[in-house]
Amino acid sequence: MTDRVASFQFASSMRLKNSWEFDAVFRAGRQLKGELVRIYYLYKDGDTKVGVAAGKRIGSAARRVRGRRMIREALRRIMPWIKEGVWVVASLRERALDNDAVSIYYETARLLEGAGLLSGDWNGADWRVDDRRIYQGT
Repeated sequence: MTDRVASFQFASSMRLKNSWEFDAVFRAGRQLKGELVRIYYLYKDGDTKVGVAAGKRIGSAARRVRGRRMIREALRRIMPWIKEGVWVVASLRERALDNDAVSIYYETARLLEGAGLLSGDWNGADWRVDDRRIYQGT
């Protein structure tokens, strides 16, 4: 455990919202492929931002919404350690819809760590990272 206090909020300022932002990441960025997620990333000056995408070809609308929630939760838990100035878009694959949020989290963390997108004080993937009872010793 580090002395760094991490914020696990997923504020509006941390999200990619405009279509031109997503287009920039998809067109000029690099791609990481996993079994459950694809991650696109682009180095930009400024703040780190993340976005989530799920194409209409995979599953029903209800399943896509659930999938987007799971991947958004994974990114929220990893966000404090993503390096500054990186835009990340996580895209669901159809297999992700049959898995749980924990599996998506661990794969997302593995892909980001493998690409060197996480900061040096990253201690490794831990789903319970924002459980205050564990990290405050209560």
